Amino acid sequence: MMRIGQGVDVHAFAEERPLILGGVRISERGGLAGHSDADAVLHAIVDAILGAAGLGDIGHYFPSDDERWRGASSEVFVHETLRMYGGKIANIDVTIVAQRPKLAPHRQAMKSSVAQLLGIPEERVNVKFTTTDHLGFLGRGEGICAMAVVLLA
Repeated sequence: MMRIGQGVDVHAFAEERPLILGGVRISERGGLAGHSDADAVLHAIVDAILGAAGLGDIGHYFPSDDERWRGASSEVFVHETLRMYGGKIANIDVTIVAQRPKLAPHRQAMKSSVAQLLGIPEERVNVKFTTTDHLGFLGRGEGICAMAVVLLA
């Protein structure tokens, strides 16, 4: 049986931290606030997989008040989620909403990173970007939103 899941994650900017998205270090500053490395893309992917598998959400397994996850790489969350799920991922589609920084130059690196983390071919991973045309907190450049849809086979 095929199952679909959706994940969404939003983080405010924390200028003193590195920006990591999809397992790729985008910059040394201008990162995101969070308990872990705040990789909103991987957090959305984890939530999408957990949702499709009927396993709850990221906060249940990796709560922000658990000191084990302070500063943790979100890649750990992906690996643990794949272990819990134990099935195959057919494909994944990621949308990142951000007014800044320009992320298109990092598309291929993110696509490759996500494919490697999930153990699937790159052609089964899509990464795209959009803005809110300066509307709302994302448009004011206060943070980043990542959304992921996954199909489990």
